[in-house]
Amino acid sequence: MWGNAFMNNYVKLLGIGACLPGNPIKFEDINNYIGQIPNAPKKIKTWISRVQPIMKEMLGIDYCYYAFNGKTRKFDEDNLSLSVKASKLALQDAKIKPQDIDLLIYAGNYSYQMPPISTRIQEELGIDICSEYHIHSNCSSIYKAIKLADTFLKSGEYKNALVVSSMVSSAHFIPEYYNQQKVTKEDVFLRWYLCDGAGAVVLSSKDTVDNGFYLKNTYVESAGGKKESVMGNNFPSYFSNPLTAYENGEHHIRQVTLDKMRKYVVDENGKTIFYNALKRMLDKQKIDLSTLKYFMVNMPSKFVREYITNECVGLGISPDKFYSVSQKIGYAGPPAAIISLDRLLKNNDFKNNDLIFSFVLEVSKFMQGGFTIQYIKE
Repeated sequence: MWGNAFMNNYVKLLGIGACLPGNPIKFEDINNYIGQIPNAPKKIKTWISRVQPIMKEMLGIDYCYYAFNGKTRKFDEDNLSLSVKASKLALQDAKIKPQDIDLLIYAGNYSYQMPPISTRIQEELGIDICSEYHIHSNCSSIYKAIKLADTFLKSGEYKNALVVSSMVSSAHFIPEYYNQQKVTKEDVFLRWYLCDGAGAVVLSSKDTVDNGFYLKNTYVESAGGKKESVMGNNFPSYFSNPLTAYENGEHHIRQVTLDKMRKYVVDENGKTIFYNALKRMLDKQKIDLSTLKYFMVNMPSKFVREYITNECVGLGISPDKFYSVSQKIGYAGPPAAIISLDRLLKNNDFKNNDLIFSFVLEVSKFMQGGFTIQYIKE
């Protein structure tokens, strides 16, 4: 049995839930479902038509899920409703009541509203009093939330934590959102990468270990202090005039295209930022991979996943350990780690000491995160 050297308690995964909105949409139907961009510059429209089949091959995604309804042109779900549904599923799986939660952490890239969405989830679940946090980031946010919950629960300050994440990326990619005349390749590139969904886990502080899944390692870092952002928007660091922001296209979510990405994500040693960050986690926390059963790489591109798979052989992670569900359900950004974990845990068998390792690279400012979960059968 592994030790718990620095804090008193163990952290058990009591329950997990995931929510995918609507019906699966075929990858080749994405542009028609979300909507074409008729007033975009002609060269951009030509590029979109030419690139879509290439993107299918590059990303390796067959289906996506959207909160946006392509027929009604309205949203059937939003970040709040998806978060609440995933949370209820996780609570049901954990066999506890919402009132048993004393720590609630929301992780995601949606942060326009006041009060924060964490308090709105608390209200919808009927939790009278709890501590709550809202972590604003993209793909790494859920890892930061799990790290925070793990630290609090191991200290014994809280008993039960609900960690929830959601994303409604389709809101950024419908034609009604864009200032279409200002659209660039970088503005529409993520249309094929991201879709919608939510995931939630219930974690509990335990002073002893019985059968089940336990958090063993958590890790976060930001390696972008001297690196240029390659994904994000152009909002200033204050609340600006919405009309001015629209006119300037400041609200568009941009990412550099893959043909330009290499110079940003490969470090001076010739290894990717992902590889170097993963190695730092392995070295700093002295993680034993001898019982590794699954390595979940939360990256939306098949091309990138295959590249990383080959790199990680040098760290002792063989290709047969890699696990991804992106091909079947798309990539929902921040909640993707929980959505993947939900499917992994509910569709596979585990034996004592089996280890699950999840790791992510967020390119908006090169923030990385990881966690390991170990199955214990006494």
